[in-house]
Amino acid sequence: MTTYRAGMVGSGNICEFHVAAVKALSDVQLVGITDLDAERAKTNAEKWGTQAFADLDALVAAGANVIHVLTPPSSHAAVTRAALERGCHVLVEKPVTEDADEARALQTLADEKGLTISVNHSLLYDPQVKRALDMVRAGKLGTVVSVDILRGSEYPPYEGGRLPPWYRAAGYPFRDIGVHCLYLIQELLGPIEGVEADWRSLGGDPNLAFDEWRALVTCERGLGQFQLTWNAKPMQSQMIIHGTKGVLRVDLFAMFHGKRASTPLPKAAERLLNAVTDSIQPLIDVPVNVVKFVRKQIQAYQGLRDLVRDFYARLATGDAPPVTVEDAANVVDWVERVAREADADHEASLARFRLSQEVPYLVTGASGSLGKAVIAKLRAEGHRVRVFQRRVPTRPQPDIEYALGNLGDPEAVDRAVAGAQIVIHCGAAMKGGWPEHKGGTVVGTQNVIDACKAHGVKQLVHISSMSVFDWAGMSGKGHVDESVATEPRADERGAYTRAKLEAEQLVIAAAKQGLPAVILRPGQIFGGGIPLVTGAVARNAGGRWLILGDGKLELPLVYIDDVVDAIQAAVDKHLVGGEVIQIIDSQRLDQRAVLDLAGGGKPVLTIPRAIVFALGRLSEIPLGLIGKQSPIGVYRLRSALAQLRYQSERARELLGWVPRVGVREGIRRVTGEANVIKMREWSASHSSQPSSPRPQASPTLKQQSR
Repeated sequence: MTTYRAGMVGSGNICEFHVAAVKALSDVQLVGITDLDAERAKTNAEKWGTQAFADLDALVAAGANVIHVLTPPSSHAAVTRAALERGCHVLVEKPVTEDADEARALQTLADEKGLTISVNHSLLYDPQVKRALDMVRAGKLGTVVSVDILRGSEYPPYEGGRLPPWYRAAGYPFRDIGVHCLYLIQELLGPIEGVEADWRSLGGDPNLAFDEWRALVTCERGLGQFQLTWNAKPMQSQMIIHGTKGVLRVDLFAMFHGKRASTPLPKAAERLLNAVTDSIQPLIDVPVNVVKFVRKQIQAYQGLRDLVRDFYARLATGDAPPVTVEDAANVVDWVERVAREADADHEASLARFRLSQEVPYLVTGASGSLGKAVIAKLRAEGHRVRVFQRRVPTRPQPDIEYALGNLGDPEAVDRAVAGAQIVIHCGAAMKGGWPEHKGGTVVGTQNVIDACKAHGVKQLVHISSMSVFDWAGMSGKGHVDESVATEPRADERGAYTRAKLEAEQLVIAAAKQGLPAVILRPGQIFGGGIPLVTGAVARNAGGRWLILGDGKLELPLVYIDDVVDAIQAAVDKHLVGGEVIQIIDSQRLDQRAVLDLAGGGKPVLTIPRAIVFALGRLSEIPLGLIGKQSPIGVYRLRSALAQLRYQSERARELLGWVPRVGVREGIRRVTGEANVIKMREWSASHSSQPSSPRPQASPTLKQQSR
């Protein structure tokens, strides 16, 4: 039997790489994995070629004597303690705990039992970082005086359900990513003595309380700083080490180094030499490391794999672990000071928003153009309104109630719906792949339905889309009204169509079971920030409009204020029988007519349909080889270029709706607004007087300790 037998507690994403690292070691046996989510543990165990166990005790009973703690950070301390008490060595994912004293207490327990704890500070073993640390230790940069780190990130798509850990706590991003930056800075500059941090919400990930972080770190031997961003694109992971003899740039994503050295040459010559060397080294490093990656000499999470290997090697020899608890505890201390301040900052923001026991209207998708327009109309008529949106408003209106959260989160939706009499559901995902559309549109709509049922809502007005019907199948077959078939190949039409169709079907099914609901299918909405000239009309190409086809496709246009009127009419008529109603203006315009009215006089170029479809077929070949759908695949083109005629008689019959503004007046308003904006921009750029400064947002809470 092997001396060490590993068990994994927690079967999330990172577990896969711990499993792979252990299975690569000939002298370590993988016993299996366990997770509170037994089904996930079973599924992943089968996928990774191991066994799932009911709990930690079952793992230990099966022979595990080393436990990898891979659970969410809040449970690290409890799981680590339980493993130590059962006589197991422990390798715990960062952070070791969420409290420095608690971490030190675990080390005391381990010492009493003669066991080892180490922490996965995996970037210390990343090949590029190790290479940089070797250069520093060899004195090639002289004395290191400062370190800068830029780290971009993104979290996995949220498909709805219980919020993942990174969206539950405002300070999670700093706990998750900031810890890497702090232990790297500590490794290069000595023990951390102080951290001053700031944070903001800029919308890069609207589900995060704060998606932009910056910190200044005071260490025993110098200063470090780092930025965490979910906004800057493309994502980067760079570290710049400043020394008295040179500056080293380490790119962890592209896997290269760039060094600038101090030389006895004249400054101009030194700058030229460094520009050359700094450029040449990446040209060498990148292809070399790509080849290593292809040959699997370098793999995903290579630093983790190498740290796991070293951890077991040190266990065998009795040497100190790769990362001691004391080193990790000092980092945790500073991580938690900042993260807890951010948590408190966000909680203080949320505390400003209280929900009343009853409110006439709830509007979801309140930050979207249609949602804003609906809210404006309701407020203008004197109604109290509650809005549901993801981000804390920067300028909250005093007469609006704000319910904050993600549509995919059933708890947040339930809080928002409680007490509302009428729910106008405008919310839906507008970008991203299927996971985002599934969470924001399909799961979100189901959550709204469930909450409406639970709280006895009087009416649900569900905003669907004209994209849900069979465009390709109806081409040239008469008028399109509410009776036509829905899309039979939604997967091929794209994530938006598929999600809107599934959401509409959920509402129809719920209405048949008694949910008081009405479904509105607006056509191509424009105005209120929604552009008129989209890809359905034409594309801007080098100062001219590019139309796919002959430009004679009829467009199902409707001005945004007219859609709002239709929504209000559905409420006033109290339609609750699951009616499906299309909202399209009776004024019919094709692509060329729209460009004549709103194209700004730019020339128009048309591409014959035969060429368009030929290009679509060609695009499907290379993408099909890698299992991807073409965004201009033939079926999508057949749908987009379908010759259709639209009808909305049901809106007039059931709602008494006739467009108050109309398409032509709407276009005049849109083009007028655009001209006003252009004039304002021109005036600002040509004004001899300095423009008035924009009001600054109140600074967020800062944290500083020495």
